[in-house]
Amino acid sequence: MAFGSGPNLGAVLLGESTAGHVVERARAAERAGLDSLWFIEDYFQTAAFAVAGAAAAVTTRIGLGLGVVNPYTRHPALLAMETATLAGIAPGRVVLGLGAGVRRWIEEQMAIPAPRPLATLAECVDVVRRLWAGERVSHAGTAFSLREVALEFKPAQAALPIVLGVKGPRAVALAGAVADGVVCSIMSSPAHVRRVRDTVAAARSRAGQAGPFPILAYVPVAVGRDAEAARRSVRPLLARYLAHLHGQSLLADAGVTAEETLAIGAARAAGESGASRVTDALVDTFALAGTPDQVRARLRDWRAAGLDVLIALPAGPTDVVEQLGIIGAELGPWWRSRA
Repeated sequence: MAFGSGPNLGAVLLGESTAGHVVERARAAERAGLDSLWFIEDYFQTAAFAVAGAAAAVTTRIGLGLGVVNPYTRHPALLAMETATLAGIAPGRVVLGLGAGVRRWIEEQMAIPAPRPLATLAECVDVVRRLWAGERVSHAGTAFSLREVALEFKPAQAALPIVLGVKGPRAVALAGAVADGVVCSIMSSPAHVRRVRDTVAAARSRAGQAGPFPILAYVPVAVGRDAEAARRSVRPLLARYLAHLHGQSLLADAGVTAEETLAIGAARAAGESGASRVTDALVDTFALAGTPDQVRARLRDWRAAGLDVLIALPAGPTDVVEQLGIIGAELGPWWRSRA
């Protein structure tokens, strides 16, 4: 993967089956011609670095993205060590995604203080870069400190691209100023990507930054000959996230109303999946589901909004290996031709 080189197509592995199937799915993603493979670290599910290492060992070309880990549960010195080790297995293929994490997991469930998320992210980016560059670093911050820390080995990869997984306007502006890209959350939309692109452009102008700055996004994808079956398959996932993200700017960007998310949340609280409340308009806004031609038509909106890297999340009760092959064959050449 040439990070920042234009429209790229990736996939993300997510869920409890990831660890047991990462080898076959990583091989399938590379065989399908995908540019990158991403690993989400949602607590308390599958850990990102372990599965990324397994994928690195059985592939030779595909980029490997950690997306995202945080500087509260993983000290920046540990992050530098982990990513440098991963680059030893897969030199030139590693991208680090950083985010502030979910406060409930970190502060409430693990009782780890998580102060000043934006300042902490900025400090983490700086510290990881300096350690990666071979510096001996001392730093005293609110969330973490280092005293005379240096990596004991030189990373096999010359530079480490760092992207921030952020959503709000201030956090996106920070990414534009200090990072190498933004990875947008599941439940992004073309409207959200457009807002991120505009915010980043303004922040980079203020900071005097130039050069490529890719916008990436996780997007639920289901591609098949049966359009209705593909659309049905993404609805339960969308319902879960729409209820969880009620009231967030991510949904407001797409014009989703509080009434819509409250109705889905109420259905889930009553023991339903909420899928019946997910309209066709919501499917078209947040997912890519249908026949190959239908999905390619919807992709035009994402590219026009400024999306550079589509990271497909194979959704629904699907054969992930088969779906990765379809995504690579049906979407890859068309997406890359949008440069």
